[in-house]
Amino acid sequence: MSNLFKRYSSFQLIKLGINLIRTKALFRNAKIIRFPFDIRGKKYIKIDNGFTTGVGCRIEAYPINEETVLTIGKNVQMNDYVHVTAMEKVSIGDNVLMASKIYISDCSHGSYAGNKFDSSPLTTPMERKMHSKEVIIGNNVWLGEFVSVLPGVTIGSGSIIGANSVVSKNIPSNVIAVGSPAKPIKKFNFETQRWDKIVTI
Repeated sequence: MSNLFKRYSSFQLIKLGINLIRTKALFRNAKIIRFPFDIRGKKYIKIDNGFTTGVGCRIEAYPINEETVLTIGKNVQMNDYVHVTAMEKVSIGDNVLMASKIYISDCSHGSYAGNKFDSSPLTTPMERKMHSKEVIIGNNVWLGEFVSVLPGVTIGSGSIIGANSVVSKNIPSNVIAVGSPAKPIKKFNFETQRWDKIVTI
């Protein structure tokens, strides 16, 4: 408790208390949600114990069928202004840490894969048919500031995605990946207990 008094001013403690009361009214098993917090399609979202957010987060579900499409595991921490949207399936594992201003989505306005289902640029983006591909984020993943996770990707457990990266392809477990598109640059060596550089030829 004394730690709280060192970290927060009196005003911040009062604000924290109000947020805690509102959290328990919204999600009893969450640790703390800092408001404003925007949730849409709550009945299609499953959140496990220990959920924490910063301010301005937005999570939303627009399912194709009447079923849960967004699952958030135990002890997930989102910092300020994280936006997660799900239409088919977004699964976030346990103990995932997210920095601020992160975007995660399994869907987009239109298809741009280079096949017969492609959307025409002559139609307005809002009129284009929604397309979705599931997103899976494993346990113990850390997403850095301004990361975007796009439809159809899996991020393996234990991996770290560096700030400003765009994840448009699968990322294996236990690597550090950076860039746009994000690519692994280091992998954890369990024998030496060190992060080794990935040498590309």
